[in-house]
Amino acid sequence: MRTLANETPSKIGSSVLLKGWVHVRRDHGKIVFIDLRDRSGLVQIVASPELVEGLHTEDVIHVTGIVAARPPKLVNPKLASGTVEIQAEKVELISKAAEMPFDMGGAELDLELPTLLDYRSLSLRHPKIQAIFKVQAVIIDSFRQALLAKEFLEFQAPSIISSVPEGGAEVFKVKYFQHEAYLSQSPQLYKSLLVGAFERVFSVNQIFRAEPSVTTRHLTVATSLDAEFGFLNSWTDVLDMQEYVVKYIFEKVQEKCGPELAMFDATLPQLPKKIPVVKLREAQEIIFQRTGRDCRVEKDLAPEDEREICAYAKEKLGSELIFVSHFISAKKPFYVYPDPADPTYAFSVDLLGRGVEWSSGGQRLHNYDEILDHVKKWGLKPEDIELYLQSFRYGVPPLGGFALGAERMTMHILGLKNIREASMFPRDMERIDLRLKTPEKK
Repeated sequence: MRTLANETPSKIGSSVLLKGWVHVRRDHGKIVFIDLRDRSGLVQIVASPELVEGLHTEDVIHVTGIVAARPPKLVNPKLASGTVEIQAEKVELISKAAEMPFDMGGAELDLELPTLLDYRSLSLRHPKIQAIFKVQAVIIDSFRQALLAKEFLEFQAPSIISSVPEGGAEVFKVKYFQHEAYLSQSPQLYKSLLVGAFERVFSVNQIFRAEPSVTTRHLTVATSLDAEFGFLNSWTDVLDMQEYVVKYIFEKVQEKCGPELAMFDATLPQLPKKIPVVKLREAQEIIFQRTGRDCRVEKDLAPEDEREICAYAKEKLGSELIFVSHFISAKKPFYVYPDPADPTYAFSVDLLGRGVEWSSGGQRLHNYDEILDHVKKWGLKPEDIELYLQSFRYGVPPLGGFALGAERMTMHILGLKNIREASMFPRDMERIDLRLKTPEKK
């Protein structure tokens, strides 16, 4: 029966069978040390040279040997298996690896981003790269668990849609048999209409944004964590639900990802009892008072504004997250709920963290006649969103929700420099797995 690397400390004196990859090989004359890597981590193998003759990095091997306690001075506290080593009795080569294009044995994988992604199938084997996606998996799973605990139903939204009702980012057109269709920018309309059926729903979806830009914070294909629920008493119910979810995620990442956080010297965002909230115009006034930069008539926050209001929240409010609400109604999608006190502004909310937007959300219109009025004002065709309108025609309660970006959360929890590092297989204008060649100029 196979034993995993991190199970070996409980089997001192026993014979075990380990299966994994040669992570590092160190030759010391009559003794060879091999760090064997499996899904649980690393464990040190001690072998004679003849047992491991010809083995090198990334060879797949089976090792049979005795688990022995390491001398106290040789204990490695950084490894779960650091108190033991395996005295090899038999080593089998299962699959031979080609010569490595770069060093895989260091604590860091010191590569430029293009090379890291060009060799993605190999770089994903490195423990520090794997740590990114272990954290991301906990983020996504914790999002699910938090909402399931609140009686939300998970659904899968379509990726192919018939029209583009939300505006905003450019979209990808696709040929759908003999028709023209689009890749979805958001599951928003589907999750809203489902409130009329299930009251509380969420989805984990790939979304597609054909924005002609290459930045460190944008992806063409991203993972959106969407939630929507009904019977709101106030737009602030959306903030309360989102704060509950975000804090739940942080709690689980802290609980389950200690070693991974340590690899990046990462800490979870500092938060007070309640995440602070400022309106857009209040945020812009704060920025003006702090910097002298006048953005008080702008319809949104520029990246430098997001960084500044986050700096303010951390310095003055003891929070690395801040909600910014009341964006301009006319600059948001048709379903936004205008504030009755001043319909110029909507119950629309972004969550900013560590200098960048993490999510968007807010209260949505639920009255059919008001929705139809907005559809016409926004210059949309009712027939393009008939399925959505159908739900509201037959009664939907006050509703709202939010969408978190899984890659952005991962990036800013771990302090990554580029969001592509937080995507296993990133897509952007220059890459679909392989770098796209620029057409030669004639």
